[in-house]
Amino acid sequence: MRTRRAALAAIASAASLALTLTACGQSSEGGSEEKTESAKGGTIGIAMPTKSSERWIADGNNVVKNLESKGYKTKLVFGEDDPENQVSQIENLITQNVKALIVAAIDNKSLNGVLQQAKDAGIPVIAYDRLILGTPNVDYYASFDNSKVGELQANYIVEKLGLKEGKGPFNIELFAGSNDDNNTKYFFNGAMSVLQPYINDKKLVVKSGQTKLTQVTTLRWDGATAQRRMDDILTRTYTSGRVDAVLSPYDGISIGILSALKSDGYGTKAKPLPVLTGQDAELASVKSIIAGGQTQTVYKDTRELAKVASNMVDAALNGKKPEINDDKTYDNGAKVIPAYLLEPVSVDKTNYEKVLVDGGYYTAADLK
Repeated sequence: MRTRRAALAAIASAASLALTLTACGQSSEGGSEEKTESAKGGTIGIAMPTKSSERWIADGNNVVKNLESKGYKTKLVFGEDDPENQVSQIENLITQNVKALIVAAIDNKSLNGVLQQAKDAGIPVIAYDRLILGTPNVDYYASFDNSKVGELQANYIVEKLGLKEGKGPFNIELFAGSNDDNNTKYFFNGAMSVLQPYINDKKLVVKSGQTKLTQVTTLRWDGATAQRRMDDILTRTYTSGRVDAVLSPYDGISIGILSALKSDGYGTKAKPLPVLTGQDAELASVKSIIAGGQTQTVYKDTRELAKVASNMVDAALNGKKPEINDDKTYDNGAKVIPAYLLEPVSVDKTNYEKVLVDGGYYTAADLK
């Protein structure tokens, strides 16, 4: 009995201290008071596109971790690259009375109907990394500077080939992401803003002739699809000459391209691998970079992206305005979506330890 009385006294004392701190204006964002209020907010629904990419598994887990640290419950689902499945999952989350939705869309135009249901239920929606198009029922967008991702990839190619020093001409082939992902055009246009002048000057030659975005997309960002296209390009176009660089928007696509190149005899002293870019710093691709396969990737710290999205939810549910740093760029066709954009970082063999290991994204043991 004495133990219980002591425990009750301790709880009362802690509550009194919390009230005193709040009255003195010492409660801060993310502090105990906000967590207590957030805990009353219920469950947050999180819809990620697929488990086939380690990146999206990590994103989902990081969002869960951040929201739960604020006192929320979470419901995490993966659509497995099936737009209809994702719509059904979001409908189920709405019927479960989630208080907010964080959605990384599979198909950016397939969610209009279900997001109207969310709006009717008073559920705020955060578009996560992929902008959802054609609906006014998206409240905020959390992502990276997607144009800069493409610029980093292209500038890496320019640097490695020595184009600024007047070297060339070199052969390059172009790949882009899925045509139903709004980010694809930002990545590609960012890259082409750097590469196009060299193509115009014939310092870069696209021997396949496939230079338009509609010609180079890769449905669902699928590595096997990219591999088949690269195989076809090599067979049809490179009976003579060699590929000096490949613009690849994503590590999973890069792996497919690399397989096609190696099957065609690249990766030897007589026929070295071309400069090959990527994105997301996925473990297999970082290991490939270390081993001399893929050349570069663009690192996006998705731990920070998860924090941004979680903070947006927390602010929206507590009557605050989420932090944004872009209110002009991301027009989804129905309205301009206020966004917070994080900075991507180019990574290769020279800096992966500093960026990825010292930054705590991977351990040295992970990369062995």
